[in-house]
Amino acid sequence: MSVRPDLYQNPKLITVFGGSGFVGRHVVETLTRRGYRVRVAVRRPETACYILQIGEVGQIQMLKTNVRIRESVARALIDADAAVFLPGLLYSSGKNNFESVQIEGARNVAELAASAGIPLVHISALNSKVSSSVPYAFTKYKGEKAVQKAHPDAIILRPSVIFGPEDNFFNKFAEMTRFSPVLPMFGGGKTKFQPVYVGDVAEMVAHALDGDVPAGKIYELGGREILMFRQMMEEMLSVIRRRRAFVFVPFWFGSLMGGIFGLLGKIPMIPTLATSDQIRMLQYDSVVSKTARREGRTLEGVGIEPQAMDAILASYLWRFRVHGQFSKVTA
Repeated sequence: MSVRPDLYQNPKLITVFGGSGFVGRHVVETLTRRGYRVRVAVRRPETACYILQIGEVGQIQMLKTNVRIRESVARALIDADAAVFLPGLLYSSGKNNFESVQIEGARNVAELAASAGIPLVHISALNSKVSSSVPYAFTKYKGEKAVQKAHPDAIILRPSVIFGPEDNFFNKFAEMTRFSPVLPMFGGGKTKFQPVYVGDVAEMVAHALDGDVPAGKIYELGGREILMFRQMMEEMLSVIRRRRAFVFVPFWFGSLMGGIFGLLGKIPMIPTLATSDQIRMLQYDSVVSKTARREGRTLEGVGIEPQAMDAILASYLWRFRVHGQFSKVTA
């Protein structure tokens, strides 16, 4: 990470939409360390006060913002030097659904940022496809198109599965090992992924805002390794020092399970293990394309060396070991 001395003398203001989420908090931390001022624009600031502990006193400000409402977005962009769009949903419900947030919300931010001459970094997903039957992926793709049309100079980042301390991937499956003797191998566990560390994604956002990344392009973000789903589960089990049997689960049945998990997750005190869309997404490989690598539209292409997955997982998954961080290593 590079510190920008000029920012401490004349700090720029970055509006981060969805800055209190998993990726958002890492983006905010990375930007404050660089010397940027950050306006965290979130729908429920009362639940995100912890974010104010990041950075120096006064470096972060909170603003109640709803990306579905243009007036609210316009207020969040007042005096901003750049903007980052992060909002995404685990499941679609009520007014805050996939279409209203991932398409209309993205369009609102892009159009208003463009009209004000504000640079924009938009976070999408690596396996978003126009032909996808998965609403999450389809709306992510449509959101990209809306952003490109409204703000041609916007930088779009497509990360693969993101891992890190608060992730919704390894943490969820590690949690499952606490009460289940088996782990599901959806579709045989052969889908390929290129897990990317959340800190590297945040660093890419910072590079884009620093002006070190050519604008108007789509960048694909992946980690060092390409792994099948089964291999990722084996790595997770190795870190938490548990043994679990793998059970083949057809995608159609996994999607049904996800629907049940999603419903249970809406009941207080019952965690959401996975949604139907999350499981259906496991059907699609999430790997950086050869074209993106050739054209330098990757982390390595802009000078960021991805963190190794095994070096990071142990730093936060130790809590799922039988005796926590004090578990003994056995041969």
